[in-house]
Amino acid sequence: MFSALSDRLGAIFARLRSRGKLTEADVSEVLREVRIALLEADVNLGVVKNFIASIRERAVGTEVTESLTPAQAVVKIVHDGLIELMGSVAEPLHFAPSGPTPIMLVGLQGSGKTTQAAKLALRLQEQGRRPLLVACDVYRPAAIDQLKVLGEQIGVPVYEEGTSAPTQIARNAVARAQQLGHGAVLLDTAGRLQIDEPLMRELEAIKQAVSPLETLLVVDAMTGQEAVNVAKVFDERLNLSGLVLTKLDGDSRGGAALSIRSVTGKPVKFIGTGEKVTALEEFHPDRLVSRILGMGDVLTLIEKSQRVFDESKAKELASKLRTQKLTLQDFLDQLRQMRKMGPLGDLVKMIPNMGKLLPTQDLDEREVGRIEAIICSMTPRERTDPAILNASRRRRIAAGSGTKVQDVNRLIKQFEASRQMMKQLGRMRGLPKM
Repeated sequence: MFSALSDRLGAIFARLRSRGKLTEADVSEVLREVRIALLEADVNLGVVKNFIASIRERAVGTEVTESLTPAQAVVKIVHDGLIELMGSVAEPLHFAPSGPTPIMLVGLQGSGKTTQAAKLALRLQEQGRRPLLVACDVYRPAAIDQLKVLGEQIGVPVYEEGTSAPTQIARNAVARAQQLGHGAVLLDTAGRLQIDEPLMRELEAIKQAVSPLETLLVVDAMTGQEAVNVAKVFDERLNLSGLVLTKLDGDSRGGAALSIRSVTGKPVKFIGTGEKVTALEEFHPDRLVSRILGMGDVLTLIEKSQRVFDESKAKELASKLRTQKLTLQDFLDQLRQMRKMGPLGDLVKMIPNMGKLLPTQDLDEREVGRIEAIICSMTPRERTDPAILNASRRRRIAAGSGTKVQDVNRLIKQFEASRQMMKQLGRMRGLPKM
């Protein structure tokens, strides 16, 4: 979503670094270009005006003019200003000291409330909070079935009473959660194609009935400034505690993510970055700004890997690396683990400067699929000992995977080169022991 803004700001700062001392005119020129870049990214006009004014005040001061590296000083000021714009620090969810915590998800139809409820339930389950999903959307066809399917997929129970009154369903669900010892109750409420009075009255009634500690508005980031307007109306009626921005993996310009905190005063607590139930991240303003400015996001990358990679398998892999016993099956297992973390292009962006060395457009997800198909077309013995792969075996594997013999040969060659490199590393001191 932020690719265009990131490229535009990167080009501005690259030109800036080629200059020595910066004059006030230089700073004005840079800020004018930053202003245009933000407006093109669909950031709210008022937000852009205030942002540029605050940046100008700091950028024309002694902090920049007396700096030995004025270009870096300007980049840092813009970096810090964007972080402030989006809320400075992450805002975690609040939980009741005892008993279940009701969490109410609200929003317009099509914003992704049901999917986000499941994503959030999975995250809370991983934290040991025993969530309960509640189907309060009794109007949308198949809404209850969708929630039940998602609940079964992630192993979280779903409470539903068919087409009963949503207020009564919510009240009964909290009572059931109290009896069964659930730590969180996630209420998937109904939406509409547009804001209307019956919808808002129903949501107000549910909120009054269960007194949720968190009332989260799920907003489709791809709707641009309309998302900001929707957030303002919902906040006026429901006093939101935070927002969940969905579809940040889309191709829109991302202005809502940069504007919504400043306009509503409410923190963004989570961002949806894909369709998979694992594609939900806690919102950290500093990390998102680092990604936008091409500085990477190593902390989120580490958190993703900790959630996906199995510790016992990691130890086993380290042992195989030490003894040079890495097999194609091990390679396939690691490839599948990495794919669980998200698209490779997104992972590359989280590594500082890697996006410049390895442009994300050069990363072909289909190539990863071909590699997986090739290895899956091998027998267990062939995966363990690629040395037995003669010409006839390679032809069979190519036919079975829908690839060419040249593709099979290339994979084996790359794997052998990697194993040779690991053998050389294994002779070096310092390889960790498990």
